[in-house]
Amino acid sequence: MTTSLKVTSPYDGSLLEEIPFSDGTVIEQALETAYGCYRNRQAWVPLHERVAILERLTQLMTERCDALALQAAREGGKPLVDSIVEAKRAADGIKLAIETIRTEAGEVVPINGTPAGAQRVAFTQKEPIGVVVAVSAFNHPLNLIVHQVAAAVAAGCPVIVKPAEDTPISCKAFVEMLHEAGLPKPWCQFVLPESLQLAERLVTDQRVGFFSFIGSAKVGWMLRSKLAPGTRCALEHGGVAPLILAEDADIDKALASVLKAGFYHAGQVCVSVQRVLAEGSIAEEFSQRLAQLADGLKVGDPASLETEVGPLIRPAEMERVASWVDEAVTEGGQRLNDGGRLDNNCYSPTVIYNPSHSSKVSQQEIFGPVVCVYQSDSLESALQQANGLPYAFQAAVFTRDIDKAMMVYRNIDASAVMVNDHTAFRVDGMPFAGLRQSGLGVGGIPHTIRDMQIEKMLVLNSAQL
Repeated sequence: MTTSLKVTSPYDGSLLEEIPFSDGTVIEQALETAYGCYRNRQAWVPLHERVAILERLTQLMTERCDALALQAAREGGKPLVDSIVEAKRAADGIKLAIETIRTEAGEVVPINGTPAGAQRVAFTQKEPIGVVVAVSAFNHPLNLIVHQVAAAVAAGCPVIVKPAEDTPISCKAFVEMLHEAGLPKPWCQFVLPESLQLAERLVTDQRVGFFSFIGSAKVGWMLRSKLAPGTRCALEHGGVAPLILAEDADIDKALASVLKAGFYHAGQVCVSVQRVLAEGSIAEEFSQRLAQLADGLKVGDPASLETEVGPLIRPAEMERVASWVDEAVTEGGQRLNDGGRLDNNCYSPTVIYNPSHSSKVSQQEIFGPVVCVYQSDSLESALQQANGLPYAFQAAVFTRDIDKAMMVYRNIDASAVMVNDHTAFRVDGMPFAGLRQSGLGVGGIPHTIRDMQIEKMLVLNSAQL
């Protein structure tokens, strides 16, 4: 078995870094160390020290923003212009974590409303839930780590982080910056298990208090089924995001929004616009104009500031996307773009008009630069199609009519509905939750911090003092 991971660029295959794998001894030591930190209450990092560490971390990330962005672009393939935004968001996410824990509080529990509770007072305070194991995804290699790891540090939990093997460099840099900012090394450990069996052993160990997972539904639900009794978890998977386009929508604004959210990071975003369900006669015009705009996007080197769409993360993913598009066309969908496979693991942004509802592009998350536009007879039929899959995450509707917007909001299966905005809109403090097969629990930094804590109650019998 190889002893190190060769991290290569998804664009040109160049070697970026070699990172040692973690064997069973390293994994066991990480768990033992983290659990020892949690069990030794006298060694817990006090709230004011966590605040100070995170403040120093914010400064480090701000100073190194450009370097972090370029590093993320090279290893993950997200265009540099978007990676810069991600690096800035990551630094701002640390600030959000600070704001959350600075104002954290328990509650007074009203127990004296019955004779049994008379002369007693009760209140709760926040405590860390235990050891956090965070398993992350490749598509936002810095900001996702902030959501998982910085949240754990803010909550006071020792954390072990396993990054995606495609993009471990940004995660490793973040952990090193945390240590540089003053967090004792045992409280945040970076591991890269040398096998899937070791990764599973890490996640399912009985010493783990909370499991944070971002990635494929197949892996996430499997790991959840094997968690030790008492381990809590949050799972963030993908969706097949629907955007409903009413006949009265502002087409120009909708086009700009779908162009960005459909092809941003080559469609490798869990709430990327994949299905546009257009009411009536506007469907064909919208799809044709979207295809023309997609043809104008600059595809290429993610390290260039001019690039708008970079490569897919692996050659196998590029081939899979191509096969799904070919299937959709064979089954009756109309491909509105030339192109397809490009050099350097890139795939040209693609619009498909009216693919079969049974095609993979209509049924599953494509995670590639493909947007499907469907003509719907009415908003009701668009809603029926939107709700026809076992996934539900974020959705959107474009309309000038508030009654139509509210009708869609009330009837669509989603945890968040954007009105006159795309499905991929997100700020880091808002709740972010996949429903049904799309996930479990609620993400967003403040929500994740709360998930990683317990409220411990004290009941005081004043009559006995």
